[in-house]
Amino acid sequence: MQVYDYSSKTIVEIPSNQQKSLSFLYHTAVGRLLLKAMTRPWLSKIYGFYNHTWLSKWKIASFIRNHQIPMEDYKKEKYGSFNDFFIRTIRPEKRPISSSSRDFIACCDGKATLYPVTDDLLFSVKGSTYSVASILQNEALARRYEGGFCLVLRLSVDDYHRYCFFDSGTIKKSYAIPGRLHTVNPIAYSKFSVFSENSRVVSVLKTEHFGIVTQVEVGALMVGKVVNHPVQKFQRGQEKGYFEFGGSTIVLFIEKDQVSFSSSFFTYSNQMEIRVQMGMVLGQKRR
Repeated sequence: MQVYDYSSKTIVEIPSNQQKSLSFLYHTAVGRLLLKAMTRPWLSKIYGFYNHTWLSKWKIASFIRNHQIPMEDYKKEKYGSFNDFFIRTIRPEKRPISSSSRDFIACCDGKATLYPVTDDLLFSVKGSTYSVASILQNEALARRYEGGFCLVLRLSVDDYHRYCFFDSGTIKKSYAIPGRLHTVNPIAYSKFSVFSENSRVVSVLKTEHFGIVTQVEVGALMVGKVVNHPVQKFQRGQEKGYFEFGGSTIVLFIEKDQVSFSSSFFTYSNQMEIRVQMGMVLGQKRR
């Protein structure tokens, strides 16, 4: 698949080792029967338990090799399980945070897309139409984002799976919404409304520079759980939490007239996903 790499400002080809297996699961009758079991949270919990044990350590070396993980970017640690490796900590200098508080930064590594929210609180993703209220399960909160933006940051298994706060502020409210665990790969978008069906955690953030932003961490196929740190006040660049093994997604709802996104980010987002890294500047506070 092709993505626009935001750091090099070039279009690059990203090999996907998962496409064949995902096509089987989502586009064949036998695959869909298997999918019914695989998308149940209890199965992910069992698999997550295994990944926390020393028995899973054998997977680490092949995972690094198959996904070409640059281990020199990460702190040297001893991993007691595959999950210890998966939630490894990156060296701070590899994810610098802009010193300007007016800069709107990426809160995680991933493939980003930006969608305008219509007056009737809808936005379209790869042929699927989503309601802001259906994702947040809160009609009053959803109305805040009329005419604003929805920023989707999709993490694949080779991405850094810790995420930070993009601004300083306080958490006004946080709640979990149970659901299934479909893959967040675009191959599933045409079959399921993954952002409103998957298990997710919603945080309403009162930020110092970008208004009320609602951040949604969406669990995905084989993600045992979303782990958020128990904080109320937070600082820009502070770690908010991490995803355990699997692909996953962060969805940000941004109020109207709060952020001006860079022209290249806005242009390429209409054509393809944009590869970004945590701390990258995506836009500025709107004057």
